[in-house]
Amino acid sequence: MDKIIKTDAEWRAQLSDMAYKVTRKHGTERAGTHEDFPKEPGTYMCVCCGAPLFDQGAKFESGTGWPSFYQPVDAEQVGETVDRSFFMKRTEVHCNRCEAHLGHVFPDGPQPTGLRYCINGVALEFEAEE
Repeated sequence: MDKIIKTDAEWRAQLSDMAYKVTRKHGTERAGTHEDFPKEPGTYMCVCCGAPLFDQGAKFESGTGWPSFYQPVDAEQVGETVDRSFFMKRTEVHCNRCEAHLGHVFPDGPQPTGLRYCINGVALEFEAEE
């Protein structure tokens, strides 16, 4: 996979203020901000680099207020790191292509994986199937 590397100024120029805060500075958007995602078949792409991250078929309603998926399109595209902020230990997920912070993964999702990828909606762009 080709890595995408840009300067902070280039990311700032490309992204909205909230997308920059979340993806480049490890922020979190307010819950319920992106409840209007499409329902048709398609793929959720990284807002920073366009890498395919999650399929609509793996999306589920978690009740958390953030888009949730039980698996990525390709496990190679989504990386994990330990996040010890806020006096907790969580597993952060990021785009392996550009290192964009996406959200966190938790072991309380539905089958078949039992995982809940809790993703900031502002980190995603939806591409409908053609």
